Amino acid sequence: MTIPVRRLSALALLGAVLVGCGGGAAERPASASATTPAAKAAPPAPGHQAAPAARPARKVPTLAPAAGGLTPVYTHRTTGAEKVVALTFDADMTADQGPRAARGERFDNPELIATLRRLKVDATVFMTGRWAEEYPDQARSIGTDPLFEIANHSFSHYAFATPCYGLPTVPAPDMAADVQRAFDAFRDAGAVNVVPYFRFPGGCYDDDARRALAPAGVTAVQWDVVSGDAFAKNADAVADQVLAGVKPGSLVVLHCTRSAAPVTEAAIRRIVPELRARGYRFVKVSELMSR
Repeated sequence: MTIPVRRLSALALLGAVLVGCGGGAAERPASASATTPAAKAAPPAPGHQAAPAARPARKVPTLAPAAGGLTPVYTHRTTGAEKVVALTFDADMTADQGPRAARGERFDNPELIATLRRLKVDATVFMTGRWAEEYPDQARSIGTDPLFEIANHSFSHYAFATPCYGLPTVPAPDMAADVQRAFDAFRDAGAVNVVPYFRFPGGCYDDDARRALAPAGVTAVQWDVVSGDAFAKNADAVADQVLAGVKPGSLVVLHCTRSAAPVTEAAIRRIVPELRARGYRFVKVSELMSR
């Protein structure tokens, strides 16, 4: 049965664990570019050996801390009329989903990545550290391809604020360490195109989370266009929602998780040519933020 992506239903609420609930105004970019994503991260979780953060392959723009030293939040480009759009894909896997993966559930979507490559679409993948551990070859492939950059979606995909659609919660003292652990997983997989950006699991955050995350030295990245692809069954409905929402400077949230977002690849095959026909160019978040 087709899921109406424009109407909030009980299933859509469940899908919000993936598509997110948060927001936040874009902040003013910092004058300096970041070269390391978590230079002041908190100590790693018990039993996890400390390791240097994965470094971006190049300098990338970040935002200055918000008032009170809070982690800054970026949602979209707010000025300029240039037709650029950033497609972002959350590669979700929570820390406790290993048994489901062992039983054959697929949290990856190699067909989607192949389609983005075939269509030559620049994109940012917000990856959990647990996903990188489960699919290290894919994490390395994505993280060494100049079309893509990998950003941080936490290690555990547990909530950084409550309530957040039933997700377990990361204790505030452990939040920076959870983010650092994900950067470590990207490095261990061999990814090099890593940027110091972070997306809150479920999109849920508050000022307490922004304060706790400040030692990680990241810029939080949300979105202004929700694709509705989580648990959707109709690719055209997803494409319609994206195409109706995009404007110059938009940042779109989609998913790279086959079991939870099975029609995303088909939707992309329609979204990309239609936006290009409208004159849009696809950019990574780092380029969108720098414009």
